Amino acid sequence: MKTSSTRDIPVTSDTPRHVAIIMDGNGRWASKRLLPRTAGHAKGVQAVRRAVETCGRLGVDYLTLFAFSSENWRRPADEVSLLMRLFVQALEREVTKLQEQGVRLRVIGDLSAFEPRLQDLIFQAQASTAQNDKLNLTVAANYGGRWDILQATRNMLAGNPGLAQDLAAIDEEMLASHLAMAWAPEPDLFIRTGGEQRISNFLVWQLAYTELYFTDCYWPDFGEAELKAAFEWYRTRERRFGRTSAQVHTSPGH
Repeated sequence: MKTSSTRDIPVTSDTPRHVAIIMDGNGRWASKRLLPRTAGHAKGVQAVRRAVETCGRLGVDYLTLFAFSSENWRRPADEVSLLMRLFVQALEREVTKLQEQGVRLRVIGDLSAFEPRLQDLIFQAQASTAQNDKLNLTVAANYGGRWDILQATRNMLAGNPGLAQDLAAIDEEMLASHLAMAWAPEPDLFIRTGGEQRISNFLVWQLAYTELYFTDCYWPDFGEAELKAAFEWYRTRERRFGRTSAQVHTSPGH
């Protein structure tokens, strides 16, 4: 279990170890081209493939993609239906490629809301890639950051009923160990495409000290050049974690 960066200062490098992305702008990309919004989502699948390949090549260890939020159920029914179909198709078509690239796939979120076939494909894909270790790819589906904290709290208390009478015993590390991504370090770099500048209930706990990068580029157009530009921006950031600049520059490994 990787400890929170609010307590321990993580090792940093020019290449972010963990990249988290909100893949926004698919619908607007399509609308600008007088296409149905669903066409943008289909095109966005290709951008996912590019991101996975580029991150693996550049030495990123963890890539987390926000595919479907718990709030996205509010979208038009036909769009939600297409998103579910795309998810099924991606799992059917892409797992072999992930195997070839040494990518381990995990899916986080409340999967109980998905139809049984989709749940089965998710579990099969996770099992078949479990031994891969070149890149840890996590897809957040029916996920919300507040849900994550709530389910972590419930699981923590269910496993330790006595905590209700000993609140002082609860600390960050105890709660964090029950979060959906407790096995991963916190993201170094967050990217949101499509021009919006908010985190939209994504990894609320984990993004506390993450560098936030926003771009106007719509997700279907986001490729290797755009990802490298985000990495170049990341290299200009001074990650202090509460320290002064002088402390950062004199710390070991700077």
